[in-house]
Amino acid sequence: MLIPQSTVEALHKAHANGHKLFLCTGRNRRMTQPLLDYGFDGAVCSAGGYVFCGDKVLVDLPMEPQLAEGVRSAMERHGVECTLEARDATYGSLKMIERWSFTHRDAGNLNSEAARWRKAMEDGMTMSPLADYKGEPLYKIVYIAEHSEDLDEAKRLYEDRFVFCESKLDGLDGGYVNGELINRKFDKGRGIKAVCDYLGVPLQDSIGFGDSDNDLQMTDVVGISVCMANGSASLKQRCDRIAPLGVRGRHRQGVCSLGADLTYLCKNRAGERPQMFPALKL
Repeated sequence: MLIPQSTVEALHKAHANGHKLFLCTGRNRRMTQPLLDYGFDGAVCSAGGYVFCGDKVLVDLPMEPQLAEGVRSAMERHGVECTLEARDATYGSLKMIERWSFTHRDAGNLNSEAARWRKAMEDGMTMSPLADYKGEPLYKIVYIAEHSEDLDEAKRLYEDRFVFCESKLDGLDGGYVNGELINRKFDKGRGIKAVCDYLGVPLQDSIGFGDSDNDLQMTDVVGISVCMANGSASLKQRCDRIAPLGVRGRHRQGVCSLGADLTYLCKNRAGERPQMFPALKL
């Protein structure tokens, strides 16, 4: 995955001003690793299930094996396709990959989560066959259901243990739903808190950039929340600011256009001590 040059420059400027930079993402450690070369100090991975700063692991909370197996079975009984995300590998069935194949075609307007899948697959993201999964700890399960009612049994049995964070696939006809199954023991917001506690940085001196509803826990806890211009309507309503589109319409360039303004604001909040960090959505 390539980050726009304008964003790279904004990251370098933030570091030069003394800020700490972290990714905050639903992706696992393996998918996040290549982006650390851009100068990030660490990451909140797997929607808060795995958090690290440098070489220090701050949070490591995989799903309980019995619960992960049970909720997966409850979904698969109704034809729901699942992708299993361990720390260092992603596993999916051939049918799951086929269902995502629409992302290589002109599927029209997509929700932000589906758009990320399209970009990831175009960039060469690969999944290991589901048959290769040998029981490694799981941090997240991604699913696609043909109809929302296909998830009824899983939600009835496990909604007290897992968050079903989902969106309708706008680029497909019918009732297709894509979603992420996230352990209620953690979330992105608690991951941000773990980083701030470790660094000794007050939450009010942090900035979070997001674009979809699965960022709500993050944007609700940071000192300044920013929604990207192509983000979900509900997130825009909750965030303090909206990042403008870049000159070529690429939403991540908005990080650069907001950089100077937010740095000035946070310096004032911290008494001219820029201790906060931007939590950037991947």
